[in-house]
Amino acid sequence: MVENVIWPAALDANCSRAEGRRVSLDLAVADPTVEEIAKAVQQVGYDAVVEREKRYPREFETRGRVIVQNADDAGKSDLLQAVAAYVGALRT
Repeated sequence: MVENVIWPAALDANCSRAEGRRVSLDLAVADPTVEEIAKAVQQVGYDAVVEREKRYPREFETRGRVIVQNADDAGKSDLLQAVAAYVGALRT
């Protein structure tokens, strides 16, 4: 069973690539929350577990992370792009 971790910094338009952003600025959103990411993961079709007490190593604030379970058929970059697209759609 493969578990992928999605940090909010990976989808954050306010972060640079060096600060942890993993998607292009076209797909990135400003200050994504773990709840938005978890909803988007479920829309994509995977199970999501939210861990709010975790902190991304490159950040000072605790924003949490989302564990994506049963994502055996998806690569990390494909998963991040799909989740970023759904988070952007949730905000409109």
